[in-house]
Amino acid sequence: MLDWVAYRKELLGRIGEIGKLSPDTVAGYQTLSNAGQKTGHLDAKTHELIALAVAVTTRCDGCITVHAAQALKNGASREEIAEALGVAIALNAGAALVYSARVMDAVSAHSAG
Repeated sequence: MLDWVAYRKELLGRIGEIGKLSPDTVAGYQTLSNAGQKTGHLDAKTHELIALAVAVTTRCDGCITVHAAQALKNGASREEIAEALGVAIALNAGAALVYSARVMDAVSAHSAG
């Protein structure tokens, strides 16, 4: 497994380099990232639990290390994190099932033609 703490530190440093080379790109990302937090409908912990579930479904190691640290900082327990990951696992399996149905639909369409 990765050294997640060292990876996070290195990753944030590299993103800082990108920010110096292309400040509008990083500023645009930060605007998107912070937009949902401004409404105040979800607390910070819930936001991070969702982010971790999405990080799993998008297979983003950078997202995992950043949001794992933030989830813990915002009071998420290991049990809450595991439950959020359970949702991600179920949806990934569900998405595979849905897209399998789409494949079968495409096969039917191509067979008929």
